[in-house]
Amino acid sequence: MCGILAVFGCIDNSQAKRSRIIELSRRLRHRGPDWSGLHCHGNCYLAHQRLAIVDPTSGDQPLYNEDKTVVVTVNGEIYNHKQLREKLKSHQFRTGSDCEVIAHLYEEYGEDFVDMLDGMFSFVLLDTRDNSFIAARDAIGITPLYIGWGLDGSVWFASEMKALSDDCERFMSFLPGHIYSSKQGALRRWYNPPWFPEQIPSTPYDPILLRETFKKAVVKRLMTDVPFGVLLSGGLDSSLVAAVASRHMVELEAACQWGTQLHTFCVGLKGSPDLKAAREVADYLGTRHHEFHFTVQEGIDALEEVIYHIETYDVTTIRASTPMFLMSRKIKSLGVKMVLSGEGSDEIFGGYLYFHKAPNKEEFHQETCQKIKSLHLYDCLRANKSTSAWGVEARVPFLDKEFINVAMSIDPEWKLIRPDLGRIEKWILRNAFDDEQNPYLPKHILYRQKEQFSDGVGYSWIDGLKDHANKQVTDAMLMNASFIYPENTPTTKEAYYYRSIFEKFFPKNAARSTVPGGPSVACSTAKAVEWDAAWSKNPDPSGRAALGVHAAAYEEEADAKDANLINGSPQKLPGIVEKATTVV
Repeated sequence: MCGILAVFGCIDNSQAKRSRIIELSRRLRHRGPDWSGLHCHGNCYLAHQRLAIVDPTSGDQPLYNEDKTVVVTVNGEIYNHKQLREKLKSHQFRTGSDCEVIAHLYEEYGEDFVDMLDGMFSFVLLDTRDNSFIAARDAIGITPLYIGWGLDGSVWFASEMKALSDDCERFMSFLPGHIYSSKQGALRRWYNPPWFPEQIPSTPYDPILLRETFKKAVVKRLMTDVPFGVLLSGGLDSSLVAAVASRHMVELEAACQWGTQLHTFCVGLKGSPDLKAAREVADYLGTRHHEFHFTVQEGIDALEEVIYHIETYDVTTIRASTPMFLMSRKIKSLGVKMVLSGEGSDEIFGGYLYFHKAPNKEEFHQETCQKIKSLHLYDCLRANKSTSAWGVEARVPFLDKEFINVAMSIDPEWKLIRPDLGRIEKWILRNAFDDEQNPYLPKHILYRQKEQFSDGVGYSWIDGLKDHANKQVTDAMLMNASFIYPENTPTTKEAYYYRSIFEKFFPKNAARSTVPGGPSVACSTAKAVEWDAAWSKNPDPSGRAALGVHAAAYEEEADAKDANLINGSPQKLPGIVEKATTVV
């Protein structure tokens, strides 16, 4: 991951303005500690903080076309850059950077080339011939990007809010799958996949096609010139990423330099579910496994720094970002700059435990579509910013464009959770990799119950956060929350505590509006809360809030007035998952 900052149309183009741009760009240096670049053209500025993953020696940015009339600053990776270069043989490339193709594609195709890119990216491009510019963000919003407007008429773009919040009167999250053109002065959507209108698909389930498409998604993300590894929680998604990656290590160009043994990383409280499962998967796959421990107090101590970096007050995002933030620091200390991670699977396949209560395949499918469309506000934001805080890049194979198209074209009847047929959550994915002849994973791992990351690192992590928040926020403070925070009013003490920290760093109205709100249970949308009347009594984003589904669900306390006061002691509940998980 890198950090980009671009400003167009400033009234002031003095040395003082240049110095201000450099100062603001430095706020992104954690994202790209390897090199800094700045291009100035009149009242236009393009700044870049580089994390060197591909072509570390010559790929510094900004990047240019042959005569330097087209300038581009990019955050991300273009996995099909070699294929695109074949279409651009008449162009002269200056570097081996995967991102340089963007400048030449613009020369060749104008603004209508973005859909040709296969990767994760946010970029800003300046055409100095007419001072026009474009900005674009990848299909799902894996990489972050913000757009802002100054009182002087300037337009700003930045990888993180902190680089433009002080100088822009208004700013917002740049929509995924969109492009901004200065010629039109507006955003338009370039990403128009078949699933986007949320019509119910009818394609039959093909386990071989699903498996092969995912394998391709993993392999293409092994493009690197630096040491890398896989974040391994021991759950289904990260375990499949590790299983596929480990089978293809020998084929990699990087293997000559960094070896053929895959490195895997896991974090958790001592004795947590993830640590045990991850160790077992690592032993099965033969990876070089690194296990990191943290305490509840260490997590609490990091909260302010975490919220500053991830730029949200969303409860479940902060809960999950904190251990990931702590782990990323350890990973970077080992010299690793890139990791693969398992985000996106639960949204595509309905893996969250609340999907057990989906009333029909239509609502199931529409919920998955909504979850994918909002990933940039939640899991993508967490995975990117909590790792980038320490100069580590996270790649997410499940969010490959081709894989999403294949998975979202399947008749959702196959995704429904059917204990009567032995189908637990994400059964179609588990079944696709259930290879008796050449098994990818042990059966009990392949069919392990879903654990949200903030739960899997140790159940006492969330309980500890709630206890801490209860000590910081009084009943009177929560009672008056609607007066202090009229927009997205926090309804629990934990949410109030996070909001107060966020407001210290980002006090503007525009900043708080970048964070979504509404009721949620076990990471559901507000609409899905309606699937079970009991959920409205316990609106907590933890997977354990799926009462009667999670094997260690929260104990129901009907008299609890504040969800923050519920002490989630693990308790075995007879239910759908305990029955289903015995079927393999």
